[in-house]
Amino acid sequence: MNRTTRQALGAVLLAAAFSAHAQVDQVKVWAAACANCHGTNGHAQPGMEALAGKNADDMTKTLLDFKAGRKPATIMHQLAKGYTDDELRAIAAYFAAQKKP
Repeated sequence: MNRTTRQALGAVLLAAAFSAHAQVDQVKVWAAACANCHGTNGHAQPGMEALAGKNADDMTKTLLDFKAGRKPATIMHQLAKGYTDDELRAIAAYFAAQKKP
């Protein structure tokens, strides 16, 4: 493999690594918006619903129900509307991957 090819391949791999890192960080940013009520990384204070370690499919369904107005809420229906369905799935997956308190 010549030098130009190696450099091009290296640049592509570096760009892919930065892109993957940016995606992970973005999901953490989205999830951080939930911390006021559900605690850091989904570890809620007593009296609030903990999200850490919950089933991702169940959380996704709940979030999509909030977004569509099928599930009544005080604020979650408004918050959920600010995200795409895929973003809500990513947020649910993030919390599901956290260890239960």
